[in-house]
Amino acid sequence: MTRKVDIGGRAVGDGEPCYIIAEIGINHNGSLEIAKKLIDAAALSGCDAVKFQKRTPELCVPPEQREILRETPWGLITYLDYRYRVEFDEDGYAEIDRYCREKDIHWFASCWDEPSVDFMEQFAPVCYKVASASITDDGLMQHTDRTGRPVILSSGMSTMDEIRHATTHFAPDRLLLAHSTSTYPCKPEEQNLRMIQTLRNEFPFPVGYSGHEVGLQTTYAAVVLGACFIERHLTLDRAMWGSDQAASIEPHGFMRLVRDIRVIEQALGDGVKRVYDSELPARKKLRRR
Repeated sequence: MTRKVDIGGRAVGDGEPCYIIAEIGINHNGSLEIAKKLIDAAALSGCDAVKFQKRTPELCVPPEQREILRETPWGLITYLDYRYRVEFDEDGYAEIDRYCREKDIHWFASCWDEPSVDFMEQFAPVCYKVASASITDDGLMQHTDRTGRPVILSSGMSTMDEIRHATTHFAPDRLLLAHSTSTYPCKPEEQNLRMIQTLRNEFPFPVGYSGHEVGLQTTYAAVVLGACFIERHLTLDRAMWGSDQAASIEPHGFMRLVRDIRVIEQALGDGVKRVYDSELPARKKLRRR
């Protein structure tokens, strides 16, 4: 079974180069200047796409959490105010759209509520991401599918039954699944990378990996295990303020990640045994008969 989905004119799936996503998320801390620097780093690394997060704070922040005070770069403010601080408005995303086109890199977002999907539609994103936290939000998933765009469904903190149910809300020819563990940062013993194979065995969709670990080794392992797309968080500095920074990769690390994934893809081959021309001199010299 060959599984492929077209994302912005790029085939993603079996037999195709790994689609590499740099998750900017909210690591920009509400700064368009930082967002552009992160886009620069992703493009320089050779990533295929950058991803943001879009929320309508008054819908996504539970009432009991809205007035909780939080230490932030803007001082001690309520959690609801903080959520507004890290959201870009229409002008901000218009500039992100323009800048990504200039850098020739895809961009899209994980939308946490229906109005955010409607907001993002004006930019015609190449796809959408449904975050692990939203995998039981039937209304949001149905609303996202009605856009007609490809959707990456993340499976962190979810049971197999929840994943099975979630997949029923999407057109099967536009859906991709991401194995993930929603711990930041994630310990190796909780990554369970063999779930990539489990998902591939059960579902007919392209399967990838959304990682939150420290380091690169296990992301490489995900590629070897069959992940056809990779998503990792990108930051300018892991010591920056923000909840996702510590589980992110700095620019020089992202350059190594993309470079090494491309080498691994070459090395994996097609599984068909052959004798290479480069082996013939040794074959002739060393074989006794």
